[in-house]
Amino acid sequence: MKSDLKFLKIFSTSSSIALGKKICQKTGVKPGKLKIKKFACGEKYIQIGESVRGCNCFVISSATQNVNEDLMELFLVIDALKRSLAKYIHVVIPHFGYARQDKITDPREPISAKLVANLIECAGAKHIITLDLHSDQTQAFFEKPVDNLTAKKLFLDYFSRKKLKNPVVVSPDAGGAKNAEKFARLLNTDLAILHKSRPAHNRAEIQKIVGDVANKTAIIFDDLVDTAGSVSAATEALRKNGTREIFLAATHAVLSNDAKEKLADAKFSEIVFTDSIPQNFGNLQNVKILSIANLLAQTIRGVHEGRSVSKFWESHK
Repeated sequence: MKSDLKFLKIFSTSSSIALGKKICQKTGVKPGKLKIKKFACGEKYIQIGESVRGCNCFVISSATQNVNEDLMELFLVIDALKRSLAKYIHVVIPHFGYARQDKITDPREPISAKLVANLIECAGAKHIITLDLHSDQTQAFFEKPVDNLTAKKLFLDYFSRKKLKNPVVVSPDAGGAKNAEKFARLLNTDLAILHKSRPAHNRAEIQKIVGDVANKTAIIFDDLVDTAGSVSAATEALRKNGTREIFLAATHAVLSNDAKEKLADAKFSEIVFTDSIPQNFGNLQNVKILSIANLLAQTIRGVHEGRSVSKFWESHK
């Protein structure tokens, strides 16, 4: 594989312009030229603004609140690169859209995560780089290689520097317990798990807490925050059980509907997200953003130069 940086091209779709610029800066290449516009009827128009023949092309495209438009734009960029004879097309999708719909829970449902994986590959992607998939087994939905990176090391470094008194990592539900347990092990703290029920979509009720949270500093740790219903219910349960201070840490800040208001009402000591999704936090206070740009830039350089990238993500497990 050609390791010369002139054969490395990095393009960013509309959903990841700011993150893409950071990645390009850290990788040492100029952002790829990409023309994106919308016709009056709502259809997207894409044009690659430079030659990519024989190049290693990476497309930075995260899923935001406009996930359907984000995905359609991504498919068109991949197709344009394929038809422009790019040598390899790598999709860097920090927040993988539809990842939570990874199984059939009620009759006659689709497995949306698998469908999105199929569409990305059908468009022409040869390799996928993502970050903290909602479920690790989603990697099996792809026929092409997948690197599922994690932001745990970023959170570990950040919270280690804070030297919190008597910390405990809290999983907001049983489904996230494995992920939270890994983080608790890295941080060398205890783990608590909240058991919740969902009486309806985007509604959560905490049934009980497994673990000691009294007089401790809780770090609620999850892969994403969407409507903030789960973490809001979690804070109520933790305070009722004597938790002294509560932090929130999550990789993906989806923040749909009135999530920001719920987070404000929860009165966290601090809320820590990554920049995997561009987000305007408005009047929400005490928000800290950790950038994933360096992690992705190192991975992209490693892939382009034909080096093992496992050291980048294994050290972040």
